[in-house]
Amino acid sequence: MGCHRHADRAALARKFGATDVIAERGEAGIAAVRDLLGGELADAALECVGTDVAMHQALGSVRGGGRVGFVGVPAGGSQVPIGTLFSRNITIGGGMAPARRYIPELLEHVLTGTVNPGMVFTETFALDDISAAYEAMSERTAIKSLVMP
Repeated sequence: MGCHRHADRAALARKFGATDVIAERGEAGIAAVRDLLGGELADAALECVGTDVAMHQALGSVRGGGRVGFVGVPAGGSQVPIGTLFSRNITIGGGMAPARRYIPELLEHVLTGTVNPGMVFTETFALDDISAAYEAMSERTAIKSLVMP
């Protein structure tokens, strides 16, 4: 649906099982969700970006009584409109992934190759090249950078 802002990410989403990808953002994105669902809105949405625009789209994409989860790191002090949650009876929840809890258990397996960390890592960098790893993600030449010691 629409042109893809990040074709590589849309392709990866389809590999993971996405049947529809909406590239539009904001009000156009909300309208695209409604069109996709035959005039209805979604039961639930997941906000993974951390911006006000992404939260607005997630909240606007769910029906009254729907649910929004968030895992995007808030960028620029995203504000949740409590009045919208109240008037539309939307439930919201989310937070930081407990990654540090799993690092001791999983890191060795990733480094030895016994666990594949996933297809989201599209580039690998040496620890000394950490700046280039972040630059690749910022410039969207990598979905996620895997940094090896």
